[in-house]
Amino acid sequence: MSAPGTATGTPGNWWTVFANVPDCFDHAVQGFAFYRSPRRKLSPQLRELGQLRAGYARGSRFVFSQHCKAARSVGLSEEKVQAIKAWSVATCFSPVERAVLAYTDCLVLEGGRVPEGVFDALRAELDETEILELTYVTCTYDLHAVMCRALRLEYDDVDDPVTEVPAPASASADVMAVVDRSAE
Repeated sequence: MSAPGTATGTPGNWWTVFANVPDCFDHAVQGFAFYRSPRRKLSPQLRELGQLRAGYARGSRFVFSQHCKAARSVGLSEEKVQAIKAWSVATCFSPVERAVLAYTDCLVLEGGRVPEGVFDALRAELDETEILELTYVTCTYDLHAVMCRALRLEYDDVDDPVTEVPAPASASADVMAVVDRSAE
């Protein structure tokens, strides 16, 4: 292949890496078919909110970027796509969208610890089938985000931005010495 990559501009290495284990590849692709199936009861807009927020919350540039595009393709406004990073203070989301986003944060950032109030808000808007579909799809995209970062695939082939910032050469090796002096 002389021009690797995908139609959306990604390097395309997710596909080649997953293809190294054909049944893993098949399982992942079946997951894509699952969430896009017309048999899903959960609306595509709510599904994409969960996937988009999962990508952002997990810190996967690839999942976030791809689902910005997918969110627009199912009718989410540009305002909502842009507001996903600070959804909790954005005024553009409806009550059901806010419940989905709060629940997504509990799944991704809290490892599934969902306070009763968040679950009550979700249950007020969605039925059991929609909640299960949302949970499954969102957790699947948390998995994809983690795997892309760990394997450095697609747009997640970047160094961790959290690194030590060197102190000036004249600085004390004991960074807490200033605290000790202030107690005198």
